[in-house]
Amino acid sequence: MARFKSAACYAQFSREVRLQRRYVRTADADDFLRAVALTCRSRIKECPAGKIFWRAQLGNGWETQEDGDRSAPICYQPSRMKPLPNSANEGRANPKGIPYLYLSTTAKAAMSEVRPWVGSLISVARFATLRPLKIVDCSVLHGQYYKLLLGGRPIDQKLHDEQIDDVVWAAIDRAFSEPVTKNDDSADYAPTQTIAELFCHEGYDGIAYKSAFGEDAYTMALFNLESAEQLDGQLYTARQLDFMFEQEGNPYFVRRK
Repeated sequence: MARFKSAACYAQFSREVRLQRRYVRTADADDFLRAVALTCRSRIKECPAGKIFWRAQLGNGWETQEDGDRSAPICYQPSRMKPLPNSANEGRANPKGIPYLYLSTTAKAAMSEVRPWVGSLISVARFATLRPLKIVDCSVLHGQYYKLLLGGRPIDQKLHDEQIDDVVWAAIDRAFSEPVTKNDDSADYAPTQTIAELFCHEGYDGIAYKSAFGEDAYTMALFNLESAEQLDGQLYTARQLDFMFEQEGNPYFVRRK
């Protein structure tokens, strides 16, 4: 028997917690979360102590000059470079009011994640992990969802158990790695927030997933804000923004009268 009931498990779970019921779940949703807790064990990776990551905040602090008449922009102080307890904004992994520490594997990815505009100032800091951390790595099958789901097999051929697991985990990766935008409905985060909370409940230290900003860039969300410490701070200016566009789906054509 498959640990996940079908390849559509994540889509069904997402639909339920976004649109139907969130806090008192159905038996199917609870079965899905039990399957996630079971199958995530093969995706646990240890992040060593002293590992370097980057974190960015849009904006800057101010430094008073010697003449006392003017200030110069500087990187935010350490107290501002970590989320404020009890006042965290909604995130892909954390609900409003419960802060997680989001870190990136590259400085560029960290700055891109805060959606700067040309000319904006960005405070950037390096963080180092303080102890070995157990991280659930959701990026193992990144970008392979449709390949795993379709796979070129005959349409009447069923997926076997391991294939179902892979499809569901590829769907979970897609959900976490989708960029956060200001236009997102907070309900869109409910599925990933629930899964992240499950990992926290299971005793893991955080979750890692592919960043949309950089081929080799990844994001890590740590459940305990004290799992890493800030090493330094630097102020940057966004000088140029590069976009790349890729067509999705099929175009349509308007018939002329």
